[in-house]
Amino acid sequence: MNDAPPPSARPSALPPVLEVWCELQCPDCRTALQDLHVLRARYGDALRIELRHFPLDKHQHSFAAAQAAEEAFAQGRGWPYVEAVLGRAEELGSRGERLLVEIADELGLDAEEVDTALIDGRHTLTVDADQAEGKAIGITGTPSYVIGGVRLDGGKSQEGLRERIERIADELLAGEGAAG
Repeated sequence: MNDAPPPSARPSALPPVLEVWCELQCPDCRTALQDLHVLRARYGDALRIELRHFPLDKHQHSFAAAQAAEEAFAQGRGWPYVEAVLGRAEELGSRGERLLVEIADELGLDAEEVDTALIDGRHTLTVDADQAEGKAIGITGTPSYVIGGVRLDGGKSQEGLRERIERIADELLAGEGAAG
């Protein structure tokens, strides 16, 4: 028997989550960073923004970049690392894993540990799981977003997406549920 109160009777202590399905070699994901900055400024801790990995086959170093980002998160500097890698996406195409380790060093991360994580594959399962879940829920390109159970595809255009995210976040924070 379940003694837990119905969901409507439970206090909502956790903030709504915005999943950002991203590929770190994607120029559109770099462009989307501006929207994430605006959302962070507007909502602060009231909206939790989570990175989800969706490396695309067309970008040779995207899987390694996702693994390196997971190591950066493990070292407590995930978002700065993600932003730095996205800022150098074109360079990543030519320099690959050397650049990923160099960025880690520039940010004061344990670059040797990032390099080791790329070699030993300790974050492979996390990236694989994200990619599989993304495919299962219909993610086909990046950036894409999920908030309140609503999937928003930014792979073709970012036009109006931040406004839709804000509307859904506002509804979730007001306790009204997600809008379609």
